[in-house]
Amino acid sequence: CATIAERTELEHINVGQVVRDEQCHEGRNEEFDTLTLDEDRLLDVLEEQLSEGGKLVDFHSCDLFPERWFDLVLVLRTDNTVLFDRLQSRGYRQNKITENVQCEIMEIVAQEAAESYANEIVHQVPSNSIEDMNANVARVEQW
Repeated sequence: CATIAERTELEHINVGQVVRDEQCHEGRNEEFDTLTLDEDRLLDVLEEQLSEGGKLVDFHSCDLFPERWFDLVLVLRTDNTVLFDRLQSRGYRQNKITENVQCEIMEIVAQEAAESYANEIVHQVPSNSIEDMNANVARVEQW
């Protein structure tokens, strides 16, 4: 996302960082080693940041965000083996890796996007390799 933001002059909004910086959480979920999201607070904070447009919003889920915020929704798809190895190399706990891989198998984010936004703005793109990522950057530049 940082590369897309640089090449398109969009401002990159890393939602996970916003959650941490703006205290948009209700504490830590020790089982999954993550923060428990305070959706209402997050939406209030992002509403202000996104009001002028020109932003690239980076998050692992999408159904909580209003459709009016987006002109384009990209769902990054990853082969399960690649995803497993990627998360393991980041030091994720096994239960968190398993949950993420199961979500990819069951196409949870793809389904959320399809149910939450107009079909013409939702695009699924591969994210298995550097080549895929470069192709995705080029594709976004064209939009």
